[in-house]
Amino acid sequence: MSNDSSSGAESGPGASSSRRRFVKAVGVAGAVGLAGCQDGAGPGAGTGTGDGTGGDGGGGGTVEMAMPSNVTDRAEDTRQALYDAGLSEDIEVSFLSTSEISGDVEAQYRSWLNAGRETPDVFRMDSGWTIPFVVRDQLVNLSERLSDDALSMLDEHYFEAPLESARAPAQAVGGGGGDTDTGTGMGGGPRGELYGVPWQVGFPTIQYRKDLVTDAGFDPEGESWATEPMTWQRFSEVIAETHGNADVEYGFNWQGTDYVGLSCCTFNEFMTTWGGAYFGGRDTLFGPVGDRPVTVDEEPVYQALRMVRTLIHGSDDEQALDGYQQISPNAVLEWTEGPSLEPFTNGNAVALRYWPSGIFEAATAFEESGDLSPDDLGTMPIPYAVSQDESEYEGIGGTASALGGWHLTVNPNSQNVDAAVQVIEATMEQSFRTFQFSELGYLTGDQRLFDPENVGDVDPWGPHLETLQVAGENAIPRPVTVVWPDQSSQIASRVNGVIAQQQAPEEAMSALAGSLEEIEQSV
Repeated sequence: MSNDSSSGAESGPGASSSRRRFVKAVGVAGAVGLAGCQDGAGPGAGTGTGDGTGGDGGGGGTVEMAMPSNVTDRAEDTRQALYDAGLSEDIEVSFLSTSEISGDVEAQYRSWLNAGRETPDVFRMDSGWTIPFVVRDQLVNLSERLSDDALSMLDEHYFEAPLESARAPAQAVGGGGGDTDTGTGMGGGPRGELYGVPWQVGFPTIQYRKDLVTDAGFDPEGESWATEPMTWQRFSEVIAETHGNADVEYGFNWQGTDYVGLSCCTFNEFMTTWGGAYFGGRDTLFGPVGDRPVTVDEEPVYQALRMVRTLIHGSDDEQALDGYQQISPNAVLEWTEGPSLEPFTNGNAVALRYWPSGIFEAATAFEESGDLSPDDLGTMPIPYAVSQDESEYEGIGGTASALGGWHLTVNPNSQNVDAAVQVIEATMEQSFRTFQFSELGYLTGDQRLFDPENVGDVDPWGPHLETLQVAGENAIPRPVTVVWPDQSSQIASRVNGVIAQQQAPEEAMSALAGSLEEIEQSV
């Protein structure tokens, strides 16, 4: 991941067959020039008609893919993996290197599409901002292009949350451009049709020092921490006791500063695991804007905020919840991803809420330290306070991991749409997904890749695959709509103010509800 304050969500890197290669690949946060840096395969002019359906083979032409540097640096290997997965060698694949910064990539794509540019043919789009492109009719409807086998594969084997973030919303804007009976949205076609195929995914987990919790008398294996989520109260007790028994500075690290990552991800998890929601549950995550409930001023959201204040400030906080322990430093109020990660990889924290890349950063750092080993790293699903059965909203409550990741989408201006779809179908083949997993270092949306029997013992994934599977099954997308950027900044500011003890939960959330509703009605 690039620790991108413009996105707040990890690009979803996973493992590499070499941890050193993985860290080198995902650690390059510099912005690679968007204007060029092709791999030498030539411009993506394309010769296809763009009116075919995917998976038929042949067609020829050149397909240009917009990709980050750790793919373009492996261009020849990636191209060969596509051919090995069945892509016709009549189709030439070229790569255009893009920025590592999600917000920069989004701005570049908008500029290209608004100008009617024909290439790149395939865009790599952040799951956090794909839907607005769908709503603006700026992507090819893949439900009409992918083969039946490919659509069945997505339905049968892929995590649902990433797919949700690539589908046309039921009705993008309430009261406009949509038919509520047929589910036709404002732009983007009928409800539920697919405009992107998951390229990589990111599911946060709790990463912890297994050696320290064991020394404190706990039994992670015996209690099935890897797959059985614990409650937040139990978690706070475990971390507090372990921290008190260990010679490390920090207990539980996470990201709580006033930035988009707080609203899309960290607080989204806290709130969801308490049974709360921004807009009344999963069904209205993606709209209709202006015609959905604003539900931030409800008791589950207040309770989530009180818990977070207790984790940071302890029982002296006037909003503190009984039974919860003080386990997080005040520094979390200023931390984004990088600052929260560093103490943990240095062995100076008990636990960390982080994206999958943290697993590999920590495993590498532990191994190189000489004092720790990758075996000292444990993972568990995000804790919860309220079960799904206890939540008012369906699919809310229980463990929840904020969805991060990227999709492959097709440029509607492309002169080679058919070939572009065939390239995407090749990326869905298991041999290519295994290449992504083991060589490019990406988690994929295909659940079969979380089974060690399908990918082998890729170091150091093995001990953490089951936890990541649970996280993927319980992923919660951010409520991405055309108004989400404005709403996200309002949420982050108010939430940070509450957990910094500047406002009471009820006062802040009442004001936030008014702001969100005003933004909803502004379109």
